[in-house]
Amino acid sequence: MLATEEATTPTPERSEQPEPSKLLEKWSDNERMRHVPSVAWIVDKLDLDLRKKVEKLWLPYSDLPASDPRHAPMEAELRALCRSFDRIADVAKRTRGNHHPPNDLHSRIDSSLSHAVANLNAADAETFGKRFPFQTFERSNAEPLWAAVLSAIGHVHRLVTLVREIDPEIDERIYEGLVNLHEPLRREPIA
Repeated sequence: MLATEEATTPTPERSEQPEPSKLLEKWSDNERMRHVPSVAWIVDKLDLDLRKKVEKLWLPYSDLPASDPRHAPMEAELRALCRSFDRIADVAKRTRGNHHPPNDLHSRIDSSLSHAVANLNAADAETFGKRFPFQTFERSNAEPLWAAVLSAIGHVHRLVTLVREIDPEIDERIYEGLVNLHEPLRREPIA
């Protein structure tokens, strides 16, 4: 009697739910955030573009005497630029080594920028810019890094405005070499 009773009692059906591990996201499988550029682009922007601009902006500042009233605002902006490069390096770093930049302002700018680029080159380009899995309840480390890069770009733009008061032709020097004509224009008019 017991065997027939087991056969006739309905067994509850299992619901077709996926396993919990399939519901969890993986960082490497998430798509890239469209508002954050790749590490390679950020490194090129810092190492090639901003480094050249800062070097060209440094020359008018270095020729300016310390007694000039335009010296103090430029020095403050250059120090803020150093702090923004240090912030990029801090957000991008994976190691806990201490960075001790030199006291000389020109050397500090170069050292801070090189340190930021080195830390960015150590970042994982495959997972950088991808959203963290939702179950971690954390923000991606790419968003604060991109904010720090935008802050550095903003400091360079403010520095250009300050240098323009000293050297009105700074824009031409900054953008020289941007366009290279393969066939130069003729000196005589066409028509």
